[in-house]
Amino acid sequence: MEIAKSWETWLIQLRSPDAAQRATAAEELSHLGEGAQPAALGLLATCEDEDPTVCEQAISALESLGPPALADLPQILPLTQSSATDVAYWAITLLGRLEAQAKAAVEPLTGCLAPQRPLAVRQRAAWALGRIGHAPAATLTALQQASQDPDPRLSRLALQAMQQCANHEPESR
Repeated sequence: MEIAKSWETWLIQLRSPDAAQRATAAEELSHLGEGAQPAALGLLATCEDEDPTVCEQAISALESLGPPALADLPQILPLTQSSATDVAYWAITLLGRLEAQAKAAVEPLTGCLAPQRPLAVRQRAAWALGRIGHAPAATLTALQQASQDPDPRLSRLALQAMQQCANHEPESR
């Protein structure tokens, strides 16, 4: 039986030219759960791997990851604008998991509500904005517009986010 490797070793293996090695690394990181937190950025990048098995394993690891390190926030923010839907979705998810600590993400997340963005990204942005709980006027306007969307899930998430933001506002005054 192989001795357990650290997240650092698996992170290096995520960059292997061999898809099987990348998939194994992502799978092993998924077993670490929140212990794989330092590999969050590497896992996000792996979401757009050319091999679908590698992508699936990276997503599995991100599902069990928990919030990222606050120090990773500046590198995660631009990934919310990725044209790769899975990368944007999971970057937004990680920001939402940071809750109020991700206040700096509100403006980019507000932009993710734009109708031209993929529906899954828009839904996740509404969810994340509610978790963060900070909503300047532009964000409230975008959430209001999203609440009128014909997609019932987006509409519901936008309404919930507005309510969650309203519940947080007294604390920020």
